[in-house]
Amino acid sequence: MTESGWQTELAELEQRLAAARAMGGPDKLARQREQGRLNARERLAALADAGSFREIGALAGFASYDGDGAMTAFQPANFLFGRATIAGRPVVATADDFTVRGGAADASLHRKLSDAERLASEYGLPLIRMIEGTGGGGSVRTLESAGYTYIPEIPGWEHMTANLARVPVVAMGLGAVAGLGAGRMVMAHYSLLVDGMAQMFVAGPPVVAAAGEKCTKEELGGAAIHAGNGAVDDRVASEAEAFLRTRWFLSYLPSSVDELPARAPCHDPVTRAEEWLVGAVPRDPRRLYPVRPIVEAIVDRGSWFEIGREWGSGVVTGLARLDGWPVAVIASNPECLGGLWTAATARKVERMVDLADTFHLPLVQLVDNPGFLIGRRAEEEATIRWGSRALAAIYQSSVPWACVVLRKAYGMAGSGHAPADRFRWRMAWPSGDWGSLPIAGGLEAAYRAELEAADDPAAKLAEIRERLERVRSPFRTAEKYGVEAIIDPRTTRAELCQFANLAQRALKPGTKGRGLRP
Repeated sequence: MTESGWQTELAELEQRLAAARAMGGPDKLARQREQGRLNARERLAALADAGSFREIGALAGFASYDGDGAMTAFQPANFLFGRATIAGRPVVATADDFTVRGGAADASLHRKLSDAERLASEYGLPLIRMIEGTGGGGSVRTLESAGYTYIPEIPGWEHMTANLARVPVVAMGLGAVAGLGAGRMVMAHYSLLVDGMAQMFVAGPPVVAAAGEKCTKEELGGAAIHAGNGAVDDRVASEAEAFLRTRWFLSYLPSSVDELPARAPCHDPVTRAEEWLVGAVPRDPRRLYPVRPIVEAIVDRGSWFEIGREWGSGVVTGLARLDGWPVAVIASNPECLGGLWTAATARKVERMVDLADTFHLPLVQLVDNPGFLIGRRAEEEATIRWGSRALAAIYQSSVPWACVVLRKAYGMAGSGHAPADRFRWRMAWPSGDWGSLPIAGGLEAAYRAELEAADDPAAKLAEIRERLERVRSPFRTAEKYGVEAIIDPRTTRAELCQFANLAQRALKPGTKGRGLRP
């Protein structure tokens, strides 16, 4: 009897799919589990809404055949991707499979990686990369098996670059990440490493040892190192926390630059006024104070999502909501060098401004900025260059901007409180204190002749200081329309919620002149 239908081919399809689902085999999967790490397929299932992941290219890999053309072995490609949903919203999810050749490129098919990037770009979908392995040019053994070497190039890098200006990109380091894997990590709008489990380096310990430097993976590129230097945005305690923060981060952003961020339901009264804000800024200008509680008191309850807590500590940055609308927040941190801008602080400001501008998030800045760091360290770190880049990013931005001056705004760095070339929602607390430089720093030099001629220089200095203290009152500035409003600190939330609502009229979807700078 002649067989009808395609049962033979369907059986082969199931055989090949089963081989793909087996990944690197039982031993490699067991080793992954023993080391406390999920495998690639488990990660995809844990990240996405239950049952929503649909793989693309599941049959891709490397097969062996006998003389009759029957498949005798199959090694799946070690890069998985597909479409899924997160909180009901379509995304592109990708995962490196470390159980197949340690995530190395010689077990990958580069077109899969490029297609994942293309799918995200062309269809306007957020892209999530779960990275573990090298993902570069393979090992030295690859040269012998290939029989030739080559001039390096990176397939798909153009798509990764373009996507920074197109769709939200999140990168999670979930194991040792080296070479191109490290490059894929930092080419993202939000990146994180799992503490104690993930490390990131240009080249791993064996290669570094050959160059004469011996160190462990943690010593070379542990999560604490890169969360502290800004190579990644954050570190987390577990894979589960990484997935949670990824979902949370994406909740503030549109699916692509062609859309505006969505409003969420808000059950926090716009008029909520925290009484303690009246004394949040000390009268003594030398006393420091924490700014994070102020941020949390102003934004919608439970909406504060800090980014980059461990680096550039002169400012606190993150995402939040005001009356349900997503906003980006930059807040001076007086507890770190009094809020002075270092080179790292300036880079952090620049990065947050670019993220906000790319994805149409109104920007709120809480200012207590005594200026750029000065001295030998500042010059060695090229603070003026990085500070000027941050100011350029501020002036290149096109999103609505609200500024609340909590205390100081001095010098070039202080001028970065808001772009001055368009309408500014600028308000100050009664504690506002600003100028080209602090009075205390320039008083004796400015009045040297008068002090030298005085019978009692100390008394004369006190008299001059008292005169200038009257001039520096923020109300004198308001008289000249040098600041648009002085407000009761308790009303800050209400003022900013009004800004967030009106800002929606000024937001325009579309691609900006450039994407975020990695």
